[in-house]
Amino acid sequence: MKIKALKWFSAVPVAAVLAVSLAACGGGAGSTGSASPTDALQGSDQKTLDKYTTKDVTPLDKIDKSKLGLITDGTLRVGTLSDAPPNIFIDPSGKFTGYDNELLRAIGDKLGLKVEFASTDFSALLSQVKNKQFDVGSSSISTTDKRRETVGFTNGYDFGYMAVVTKTDSKVKGFADLKSDVRIGVVQGTVQDDYVTNTLKLEPVRFPDYNTVYANVKSGQVDAWVAPSQQATGQVKDGDNTKIAEKVVNTQNFTAYAVNKDNTALIDALNSGLDAVIADGTWTKLTAEWYKDRPTTADQTPQGWKPGSKAVQIPAK
Repeated sequence: MKIKALKWFSAVPVAAVLAVSLAACGGGAGSTGSASPTDALQGSDQKTLDKYTTKDVTPLDKIDKSKLGLITDGTLRVGTLSDAPPNIFIDPSGKFTGYDNELLRAIGDKLGLKVEFASTDFSALLSQVKNKQFDVGSSSISTTDKRRETVGFTNGYDFGYMAVVTKTDSKVKGFADLKSDVRIGVVQGTVQDDYVTNTLKLEPVRFPDYNTVYANVKSGQVDAWVAPSQQATGQVKDGDNTKIAEKVVNTQNFTAYAVNKDNTALIDALNSGLDAVIADGTWTKLTAEWYKDRPTTADQTPQGWKPGSKAVQIPAK
């Protein structure tokens, strides 16, 4: 597997018709009609990230929980996915878990709030947060400027990678091999969908969830899956005859929780809780637990990236 460190994306979510079979959507060149194509491997300026990251946060004891605009007082109602380990998934006991969700539980504990999860599709999640069907969206969401037109975001808690997943003996070795004769799978509405459609000018096969697109890689119905690397790692298993052919690191658009953009009180409160779990070492512990390839602080904070507000410090080990 090849790993590169590149700056990448200020991406536009794709509003497209869902295609779950090759009969419905081929692998040729095309467009979803986005007015301004974006390059998911080009990246945002660090100053742009600084514009969104708060200087500091409100002390926890100054937060008024009665003014958080929650659907149910005392409870964070969270929309998430069920099939994207190690970040967001349901374990064999039926519990919503994964890195993003366990971190949100820890934040809820700091705020004295109960956290309740419900499963949804990623393509619907941001509109559901906007329409207040959920208080929070938890789904390893990259904070693109286009998405900020729909929802607000907390400070960042993660960076990520984008990956190409193929069968072991595939002719596709990485991003450079994604051409018009390659059947490329994506999950609908993701930045990977945008990248294939608007940057590569190719028409991907769009799937509703990660399990389905990966199943189509294994069966050979698609040649490659352009995926969030965390979800690719969670899907690819020994004996599947698949591999992560290449991945690129992204520290330029951080991952954050989505909130109705008018609910600044809740965004502020979640930022306070996030700083608290960073400061007490919980973020470091969970990151090492869920990402086996990030055991050290250096692994968890590449290229100068760090979670939370500008003021919070990650404790030294």
